[in-house]
Amino acid sequence: MRILLSNDDGYFAPGLAALADALHDLGDTTVVAPERDRSGASNSLTLDRPLALRQAANGFHFVNGTPTDCVHLAVTGMFDHLPDMVVSGINHGANMGDDTIYSGTVAAATEGFLLGVPAIAFSLASKSATDFTAAAKVAHDLVARFIRDPFREPVLLNVNIPDCSTGDIRGVRLTRLGKRHKAEPVIRGTTPRGETVYWIGPAGQAADAGEGTDFQAVKDGYVSVTPLRVDLTHNGQINAVAEWLEV
Repeated sequence: MRILLSNDDGYFAPGLAALADALHDLGDTTVVAPERDRSGASNSLTLDRPLALRQAANGFHFVNGTPTDCVHLAVTGMFDHLPDMVVSGINHGANMGDDTIYSGTVAAATEGFLLGVPAIAFSLASKSATDFTAAAKVAHDLVARFIRDPFREPVLLNVNIPDCSTGDIRGVRLTRLGKRHKAEPVIRGTTPRGETVYWIGPAGQAADAGEGTDFQAVKDGYVSVTPLRVDLTHNGQINAVAEWLEV
């Protein structure tokens, strides 16, 4: 089993180290991650400059680009074979609901999926978390399950893990993505030069966080597993748009 690991928090992130330690006994693992924190990079590719691939003292490879760059470079240029799996994380903070659109962690897994490789993104649902032990065990167990019983076609899974001890995790739930309210307003500031600048505001509170959502599962102490797809076609509006075009 050849496993490619990546993330969006950077190659130095403790969540990535915990993930690598957890999966090393499951196969041949290779880490290719951004050289710095690229949270919120989504699925962006760097097309305006070349990318550099370097290796840290711990053996991890890092790239001066986005999470998507890392997986794309590894799969299409670094390896002479497709990996059997792409695993991204463990992200420091949740990636649930609308957050998945912006998440670099999910984007790294998505790039593997788009290249025909099964992929899983793991996130620990707390920005203040310091212990990745439980999340690492969840990652190990789910990847081991995939190895024992793989899907028949490439799959993209988004996994969020509550911030608690292993013994306090109540189980695993299959979920759908919830939805948030719109984001909070931007935060205005002034530089020492007197220029007005803006910080992107925090994400809004959950609007759709009911039964069956990733928000509810994590709140209740369960690991949330959501299968994702990349087809953005709104099939429910095909007929309506067809009629509109005929007017």
